[in-house]
Amino acid sequence: MNIGKLSELTGVTAKTIRYYESIKLIPEPPRTPGGYRDYDAPDIETLRFVNRARKLGFPLKDVTELLGLWQDRNRSSAEVKALTGRHIKDVEQRIAELQSVRQTLIKLSSQCHGDDRPECPILDDLAALGSEL
Repeated sequence: MNIGKLSELTGVTAKTIRYYESIKLIPEPPRTPGGYRDYDAPDIETLRFVNRARKLGFPLKDVTELLGLWQDRNRSSAEVKALTGRHIKDVEQRIAELQSVRQTLIKLSSQCHGDDRPECPILDDLAALGSEL
């Protein structure tokens, strides 16, 4: 099947598929005599795996490792769990950072009158040097 059909079946854009191939995340498929990529059923499964891992927020480095573990039937599930545990900690840290951002935005928004006056505490805060969350 061609890259368009693979994209349709997996929900991954053709551009992203080509990118994944260029960074060796997924192997380049064989080519037809006309030079077109020629994918098969295992490529669909692999790309769906990669897509799901990316949607769960795993960075490409971890997706590469997970893909290797998925393809290795002699793997230890402890490796997968450890990698996932590290990712959970990263997600929790990002959640905490986003909660801090949210609180700052709520505070700034409540200080802004939102009327015809030019004064705006939101813009003042954004322009302040060294302001932190």
